[in-house]
Amino acid sequence: MRECTAMAEVKVLPLACRAQLYSWGKLGLNSEVAQLLLHSATQSNIDPDTPYAELWMGAHPKADSGILLDRIPDQTLGSWIQKNPQSLGSKVRERFNGKLPFLFKVLSVRTALSIQAHPDLDLAVRLHAQFPEHYPDDNHKPEMAIALTPFTGLCGFRPVSEILDFLSGKVPLDSLLLKLHSQFPGDIGCFCIYFLNLVELQPGDAMFLRANEIHAYLYGDCIECMACSDNTVRAGLTPKFLDVETLCEMLDYSPSPAQSKLFPCRRDDQDDHVTLYDPPIDDFSVIRIQVPLEVKCYTVSALDSGSILLVVSGSAHCPEHDDITLRRGSVFFLSANHSLRLEVTSSIELYRACCLL
Repeated sequence: MRECTAMAEVKVLPLACRAQLYSWGKLGLNSEVAQLLLHSATQSNIDPDTPYAELWMGAHPKADSGILLDRIPDQTLGSWIQKNPQSLGSKVRERFNGKLPFLFKVLSVRTALSIQAHPDLDLAVRLHAQFPEHYPDDNHKPEMAIALTPFTGLCGFRPVSEILDFLSGKVPLDSLLLKLHSQFPGDIGCFCIYFLNLVELQPGDAMFLRANEIHAYLYGDCIECMACSDNTVRAGLTPKFLDVETLCEMLDYSPSPAQSKLFPCRRDDQDDHVTLYDPPIDDFSVIRIQVPLEVKCYTVSALDSGSILLVVSGSAHCPEHDDITLRRGSVFFLSANHSLRLEVTSSIELYRACCLL
């Protein structure tokens, strides 16, 4: 009983998060993922020839984050939430059956990712039941990308007039075609650039990818948040399993201009250090927090939602938590209805994934 009470009192959990070494990732310290790992002190060295593609922060069984507290030995975030469901907040716990509903990531993209889309909830259930080896989750996967560096991707179908201009030869886009062809020789997916919008994001810009929306990331580093799922339907620019028939059946073919793919963010009316990215779904929202050095003390506000915080730059102390220091690469789980007071030691930038039901 004493051990359970002590565990229940823990409100801030420092996390050890796992990198995914997919072939398309940036190599060595060119990767933002690798940089964050190195600075977090959870990894002592970085191999210059290894592609550090993704950093997973959350409780997905494929890469459940570990807890870095001696008083909670050998536990993962997923197992801790299962024992402490109140940490999710009452609305989130009820809406998502006691599970963390989002998966938080950092991506570092060197070569193009596959032409892909993610299923809605009904299709995800069917695909998982029929082909669990290819679709490991029975959950949908809407997702959002927020650029950390200049970031390029393809998203949604171009206006028909633009497609016709390409087909008639009025507008070349040869350099991108040659670049993709050098990465995937002979892959017919290289021609998707003439049908899909080219979207270029600057740091802080975002795009939200709904269910059934075709897309492919091309280059750059980004924060990514999604429903807790690893379901992807692919059709090109990849050696992985292709399901062209399913992709063609599921896609939203509505044409729209590239500018429409930028997702608007907004400043918080009550905190000018906060920028909110709030997509039209229940599973997640993302909060960007930027605190300059001259603001010596700052409080991360309490929410009725468990949340994950990633420090991308700067540092701070937590006077109420002697064993916790925030620095570049630090990742934390913050329990619902609990604030976090910071003493800022250098201008700090954090991203926070949460649910705003």
